[in-house]
Amino acid sequence: MMWNGLLWLGLLVAFLAAEGATVALVSVWFAAGCLIALIAALFGAPLWLQLLLFVAVSVGLLAMLRPLVRKYFRPSLSRTNVDAVIGTQGFVTEEIDNVAASGQVKLGAMPWTARSTSGQPIPAGTRVRVDKVEGVKVYVSAAEEPAAV
Repeated sequence: MMWNGLLWLGLLVAFLAAEGATVALVSVWFAAGCLIALIAALFGAPLWLQLLLFVAVSVGLLAMLRPLVRKYFRPSLSRTNVDAVIGTQGFVTEEIDNVAASGQVKLGAMPWTARSTSGQPIPAGTRVRVDKVEGVKVYVSAAEEPAAV
C-alpha cells in the first residue's frame, strides 16, 4: 500500500505547483483533497475510501469556499484616464455639427473636441453626456434642455 501514499504525495506536489504557478485558486482545493487521501493512505485505508475522501473534500471545498474567496479577493477595477470620461456630463462651448466636423465641449476644466453620437447638431450651451471616446474626440448626446453658459 506504500504506492498509494506516493501517488497522493506526487499529486499533492503537482497541485500545489500548479497553484503556485497560476495563483488563481484553481487547484488548491484538489491539493487539500490529496492531503486527506494521503493521510488516509498512511493509516492503511483502502483505495476506494482514499478516492472517496479525495473527491468529497475537493468538491466540498470547491463548492463552499470558492465563491467566498472570489468575492473577497477579486481585484477592484477603477476606471482611469480616458475611460473615466465616459458617462460624465459637460456643456457644449462650440456648436457640434458632424457634417462640418466642428464642435467642442467642456468636461470639468478640460475642453474636448466633440461629435454628436446621433449625428444631429447640438447647439452651444446644451448640457451633454459623454457616450464614448475615440482618439481625442468625445461622442456626446444631449442630457437635458439647453442651459445658460
